[in-house]
Amino acid sequence: MKLETLLDQLFPQGRDVAFDGEYFHGQGRCGDAEVAVLGARDGAAIGVELAYRMAGGVLDVVRDQPGRPILLLVDTVGQRLSRRDELLGINGYMAHLAKCLDLARRNGHKVIGLVYSQAVSGGFLASSMLADACYALPAAEIRVMNLPAMARVTKIPLERLQELAAQSPVFAPGVENYWRMGAIREVWDGDYAARLAAALMADSAPGDRRADGQARGGRLLADRVSRLVRDDVAA
Repeated sequence: MKLETLLDQLFPQGRDVAFDGEYFHGQGRCGDAEVAVLGARDGAAIGVELAYRMAGGVLDVVRDQPGRPILLLVDTVGQRLSRRDELLGINGYMAHLAKCLDLARRNGHKVIGLVYSQAVSGGFLASSMLADACYALPAAEIRVMNLPAMARVTKIPLERLQELAAQSPVFAPGVENYWRMGAIREVWDGDYAARLAAALMADSAPGDRRADGQARGGRLLADRVSRLVRDDVAA
């Protein structure tokens, strides 16, 4: 789905979103709420400049629009893989974006992620995955590392990883698998404006993703292990 079409469906009461290359920002009206909107488009590879702009957009909302919900719409093929970005410290820029999102949450901004196209690797982990809750459209593509790359890094044969992916969503890409793991709260279909309104009203407990992953059969140990760790620390 084209981004402009999605924005019209999310905000039928009106929106004011400015586009500047791969980056965009603005606001839209959902029911009685004004929602800040920002993100990346066209399968952007997030380099130092785009990460910095997105972080600045978040800080602008915190400074100028106290308490306003933030909707992240990030279409990305991941972090930019270039020597220049590595030398400039792309990891630090990604961390800065993550910290700005955390700052927004701590200052009362509800942060919602919506994967509408591609969400890959660090570009996803440092943005929409750090939202209070992340949602997705059915046709979206989500992955952190594809199986051939995973085979190269882990030295596990590709055939074995393919077998594991057929058994466990932890090894497999796709919206359905990320929903099973609890990373995606819901897959949106139908009335996107109504879905967004419901998301704005929903609670976001810190343990929801672990509990959802266990209930959906995608992550069977994360919730239990985290509880054991917390109990041991408390004891």
